[in-house]
Amino acid sequence: MEPFERYRDVVDDFEAFIDACRRSLPMAVRVNTLKATTEQVERAFDEAGVGFERAGWHPHVMRVETDTPGATWPSFHGWVHGQEEVSAIPATVLAPEPGERVLDACAAPGSKATQLAAEMDDEGTLVANDNNLGRLSALRFNCERLGVTNVAVTNRDARNFSLKPFAAEGEHEGPQFDRVLVDAPCSCEGTIRKNPDALDGWSEDHVAGIAGVQKGILRRAIQVTRDGGHVVYSTCTFAPEENEAVLDHVLQQEDCHLVDYDLALEHDDGLTGWQDQEFDPQMTKAKRVYPHQNDTGGFFTAKLEVGA
Repeated sequence: MEPFERYRDVVDDFEAFIDACRRSLPMAVRVNTLKATTEQVERAFDEAGVGFERAGWHPHVMRVETDTPGATWPSFHGWVHGQEEVSAIPATVLAPEPGERVLDACAAPGSKATQLAAEMDDEGTLVANDNNLGRLSALRFNCERLGVTNVAVTNRDARNFSLKPFAAEGEHEGPQFDRVLVDAPCSCEGTIRKNPDALDGWSEDHVAGIAGVQKGILRRAIQVTRDGGHVVYSTCTFAPEENEAVLDHVLQQEDCHLVDYDLALEHDDGLTGWQDQEFDPQMTKAKRVYPHQNDTGGFFTAKLEVGA
């Protein structure tokens, strides 16, 4: 936990934060509304003898009393998908509508992409992209198991994602997206409760290096989004270098601004300063979820609107 010492002046009740990080993470699933209702899933869990509790902040997220939610028959049949509770935040905040064009820039293994498809009622176009070819099989499997049919899977570096493959004949580029999710690769500090080795090999150099990748992905996401469209940026880390500093950089480089959104989970606002850096005051519209606040993992989410 030594790397977390640098957050002592940032996190309220730092000792409670550290204690929570040392505890194992409660298991959770998301109800796949393309195949079942929450009530149907509850009856199925009752019949299987699996205890459950609905999450108060989301109608389709449930905590379950089993270490292997993927081994339950509702999971086999695609009624639920094992997904960390706070992992459901980004797609909920992006809130795509049926019929829209949506990009998940870093989609594998597909938890958030399939949630986006459910939010869209499997209508419109969902491009699920990932630069890691080896992870695409898991993405495809999850889409098939959960009954997603509006998805196109691509294998591109999100930092230079091209619209050309989506262009009609005679067009230079395809149409821009209505909404984009950037659940960026990160140092994963917030997953410490399910991955006790998450801090192995941690260094500030690694944090700085991956922040450079995040900036490139987020800038390109904004560039491929139409004016008035929305981009959600999220990470599962606490590091301001990967969160507020990335947003601050992109706000200076691209035509976009942060917008507020409701989140019915206890959280802190984004930071307006870190060490010797000051960030754009808009950063208070971003949200930080710490493990001790809701007995979850850690997460950071911000919503941007493209254009003036």
